[in-house]
Amino acid sequence: MNKPLILGLAGSMALTMCFCALRAGPITIPNGSFESPVSIFVDINFDAWQKTARPDSYPESGGFLWSQLTGIFKNPAPGTTGHIDNCIGNQAVWLFAVPGVGLYQDYDSVDWDDAIPTHAFDAKFEIGSSYELAVGVIGGGGAMLSGATLDLSLYYRDTASNRVAVATTSITNSPSNFTNQTHFIEFRVRMPSVKPGDAWAGRHIGVQLLSTVSTNLQGGYWDLDNIRLFSIRPPLLKAALTDDGLFTLTLESEPASRVEILTSTDATIPSVNWSSLGIATNIAGSLPVIKSVVDFSHRFYQARQLP
Repeated sequence: MNKPLILGLAGSMALTMCFCALRAGPITIPNGSFESPVSIFVDINFDAWQKTARPDSYPESGGFLWSQLTGIFKNPAPGTTGHIDNCIGNQAVWLFAVPGVGLYQDYDSVDWDDAIPTHAFDAKFEIGSSYELAVGVIGGGGAMLSGATLDLSLYYRDTASNRVAVATTSITNSPSNFTNQTHFIEFRVRMPSVKPGDAWAGRHIGVQLLSTVSTNLQGGYWDLDNIRLFSIRPPLLKAALTDDGLFTLTLESEPASRVEILTSTDATIPSVNWSSLGIATNIAGSLPVIKSVVDFSHRFYQARQLP
């Protein structure tokens, strides 16, 4: 548990916020498991995701067009060679370990048959929330060399529409990271809470999967699946108002989360020794908690997230 933050209130009351056991709220990423369109074997076109542009350094005379370096494939049936045992749905995506090959999706991205953005992915970096991206990854395909890298990123677009990474996790292909090609390993990108002064505050969220391999290690391919995004909003008590001997504390947290309200006349004692006022299920994400003012010159409160 993090140390509580004490805030002074009007009169003789006091309030504490506790950021503990945070709960993640899912944000839908269109076609996050690459199930569309349905493929009977492989397909270089898929919905919702945009492919990175071909760099001038990549010649298309070497056997593969740039558009062929990413695509979807149907997971082989159980019991057959190459079946991935934890593939979500029936399909996943391949991404060649070639510099600059990648996929991305945001509010303004396009896909293979939508020249105009559909704006289907309409999530923004909200002030006070942190974010976590989860991706299933298999490395080592096609005799990929050890040391090849893949970056998973959360980004926003600046005023010039450039994609600017906010948080990135770099994955390195190695026998220790990937012992086989039939089981996805989950990797996560975590970013701290968005602050009012952050350049990305209020901007649309973008997700990028990008091969960052060096030219001397290029070759082989990554398999990816089950792209998920979560917002993490710590429980917060705020806006205490006194009126006719009562005060109102507003509980803000992830919608549908269960939060326990604790109180004490001594903010220095461990939280386990604080008294419980009860457990609230915050259905809408904002919930008033009303408590009568009693015979204490000071009282402290904190909100504790429950599983």
